[in-house]
Amino acid sequence: MNLDAVFAEHRDAVCRYVTRYTGDADLAEDIVQEVFWRLSRRPFGAPTHVKGWLFRVATNLAKDAHKVARRRQELALVARAASPAASPPDPSELLERAELRRKIRSALAGLSHKERTALLLREEGFAHHEIAAAVGTTTGSVGTLVARTLAKLAQRLELERGAMEGERR
Repeated sequence: MNLDAVFAEHRDAVCRYVTRYTGDADLAEDIVQEVFWRLSRRPFGAPTHVKGWLFRVATNLAKDAHKVARRRQELALVARAASPAASPPDPSELLERAELRRKIRSALAGLSHKERTALLLREEGFAHHEIAAAVGTTTGSVGTLVARTLAKLAQRLELERGAMEGERR
């Protein structure tokens, strides 16, 4: 296995996937570095399906990072409640973009791990059989899973938009 060739071929795709999964480009870079470090340290050489292995390890690391981030966020909320700090106002365009990202992250977070993984792997161009292997389902059910997940995501985003419009009235 030529690690440089594997890195050159898969690094960008893994990084895009993890960035979408976590919503944090810096964290994604760290995870990608860890994935390829682990690949280089495998005691038995390269796995049979390198691409699938890379994305599976990246997904597991991203899930772990999400758990840690959620715990940190809870602690930060407790700390903020004890000592509220005023935040400087942001330009409206930055605020709108941040709100859109928050809505999308929130909608994605509301999906199950299986749904989110299938959707993001599809976005990365994975074939149905590769998605099926990654999420532990059959190839024939991937299309249905992705379609239902997209509908669920659209519904969540629409419900949130409707709730926000109701607040404005």
